[in-house]
Amino acid sequence: MEQIERLDTIRQYNDYAGVDTLHPLVSVINFNQVPAIQYFKRYIGFYAVFLKDIKCGNMIYGCQPYDYEDGTLVFVAPGQIYGIDSNGVATKPTGYALIFHPDLISGTHLGKTIKDYSFFSYEVNEALHVSKKERKTIVDSLEKIYSEIELNIDKHSKTLIVSNIELFLNYCMRFYDRQFITRTNVNKDILVRFENLLNDYFKSEKAQELGLPSVAWCADQLHLSPNYFGDLIKKETGNTALDYIQFKLIDAAKEKIFDPGKTIHQISSELGFKYQQHFTRLFKQKTGITPNQYRNLN
Repeated sequence: MEQIERLDTIRQYNDYAGVDTLHPLVSVINFNQVPAIQYFKRYIGFYAVFLKDIKCGNMIYGCQPYDYEDGTLVFVAPGQIYGIDSNGVATKPTGYALIFHPDLISGTHLGKTIKDYSFFSYEVNEALHVSKKERKTIVDSLEKIYSEIELNIDKHSKTLIVSNIELFLNYCMRFYDRQFITRTNVNKDILVRFENLLNDYFKSEKAQELGLPSVAWCADQLHLSPNYFGDLIKKETGNTALDYIQFKLIDAAKEKIFDPGKTIHQISSELGFKYQQHFTRLFKQKTGITPNQYRNLN
């Protein structure tokens, strides 16, 4: 089995990259100062954002390879596997990296909201591709963070560094929103596939066999990470993916309720509910009336 080396501290990564450690919990690395990379695969114990300017081999993220394109941002959260496979060829990368340890943001506003930056849980093929103008904003933000790291650490250092990281991540959030908008046709195709997936699920016996479809299951069927899928559905429809699944479930339930030969218990079972009362509660929550009341009205 392939050995995966751990990088748990900022110093370990800096030592690997051959750059000085100016702060124990955060670093901005200019890849122009990094020697050519042939191959590495690491467990990362901190947050990392990589801006790559040129194609430099296949990045391994989890189990998925990904070819870098110009101006690509990839986000890695603590506990993930990261690496570049340059196919045995030493390649001189360019671009930047921002790495910061969870301890840096502990107790700060960013520490409380870091989970809201859901792109840290996206798959690498859902990376952020930036325009030249956006890239300039990204680089300016990274250089501001670096200039603060260069200063002697004082009582203001943590606040200013973390504030600049939060600003940087907010720009990334804005650029991801733009990417969702500019990929409307692709997103619409995913929506159609999502709807077909749910229609097939409820028309077949899958619900009875597997239970209610989860957001994670749907995302997996569409070859997307749950977070990216959830964000895409929210931006395209205004509803969460779970809400969308429940809407489709209620539509399927209404069709089945029209069949007088089926009891409410049978219908709830066919839709994947273990207990009829759970089905009745959800149906009333979404429609304002119980399944029996709906049947009597129609």
